[in-house]
Amino acid sequence: MESIKQIFKIGNGPSSSHTMAPRWAALEFASRNPEAAAFSVTLYGSLAATGKGHYTDRSLEEAFAPKHVEIFWDYHTVLKQHPNGMEFKALDQEKNVLDTWLTFSIGGGDLSDTGKRKAHKTIYPLNKMADILTYCQEKGLHFWEYVAMHEEEDLWDYLDEVWQTMKAAIRRGLQNEGVLPGPLHLARRAASYYIKAQGYKGSMQRRAMAFSYALAVAEENAEGTKIVTAPTCGSCGVIPSVLYLNQTSYNFPESRILRALATAGLIGTLIKHNASISGAEVGCQGEIGSACSMSAAAAVQLFGGSIAQAEYAASIGMEHFLGLTCDPIHGLVQIPCIERNAFGATRAIDANMYALLSDGTHRVSFDTIIEVMKRTGHDLPSIYKETSEGGLAIVSNT
Repeated sequence: MESIKQIFKIGNGPSSSHTMAPRWAALEFASRNPEAAAFSVTLYGSLAATGKGHYTDRSLEEAFAPKHVEIFWDYHTVLKQHPNGMEFKALDQEKNVLDTWLTFSIGGGDLSDTGKRKAHKTIYPLNKMADILTYCQEKGLHFWEYVAMHEEEDLWDYLDEVWQTMKAAIRRGLQNEGVLPGPLHLARRAASYYIKAQGYKGSMQRRAMAFSYALAVAEENAEGTKIVTAPTCGSCGVIPSVLYLNQTSYNFPESRILRALATAGLIGTLIKHNASISGAEVGCQGEIGSACSMSAAAAVQLFGGSIAQAEYAASIGMEHFLGLTCDPIHGLVQIPCIERNAFGATRAIDANMYALLSDGTHRVSFDTIIEVMKRTGHDLPSIYKETSEGGLAIVSNT
């Protein structure tokens, strides 16, 4: 498996697959062709279907600026390699083609010319939870210690940057008000939820705070500002909400938060390696489901639970999102995406508590649930996988 750094990417939203990856691809293609007078990009499948709502065109134009780029939207062609295909062409003054590149955005901001996920660099010898669990139990290790064994020395500095970026997004989101961009004219709610939360006490207040924190980050993502993929832009509010709530409620030091992030990163990397975190490939279960799973295991780590309890929490977090469709209205990462971040956070909190009350033993393993998620995602019709052609997207547009 690759480094957990690939799960936590810092950049601008609203979509890791539709905004971040196309931008990075455009920058790379432009650097390959400095002599080109202009460029063209053809977007296929899901990229074409929901690209405008995800600001794909804006990210491409900014990446190629000051040179002109013409964008073609092929809504009907879904390339066999992956639903998120994009073909770049470099053009001279007479519109002759100098270079072409077909690549795919495969989720989490990653690119692949084959449409298949290939690790950037394999650094983990084990890629199944069962094997990692056994190894850690034999050696007396926590998951974060297993991560630290295999990552580079700058891991903690990188995770600190990730955490500071997450907290900054929460604080911005709690301050910003108004209407989010796009035809839905959706009003921000994080600030008002945060204020209302002050009127509650105890567990009710903590739950309301969790809502506000998750909404804050998800709304910042919808605005296209700086966030962290966790594991995607569309699910970026879940982990920050859970960790920030627990840090502010129980005064956990930064070092423990970073260890929890390492645990979350391991869970997300296992899901990414063995299934998918791409909404266009497996639906929203791969995004919000993965974020919930990661957050639940991280929370168990914070509260001193065993690795068996952390594995159980991660299993619960995904199991109860199996089959969740990706059906954004108008292709915007707003409805139902923002609200799902809030409920993903509270589901993770519940999974943490449920697992901590147990001894960590359970019937259906994490590995099995991730395999089921993968199969379920492949069985979902394409209309429910980030195309805005089914579910809430189509019903709400009629």
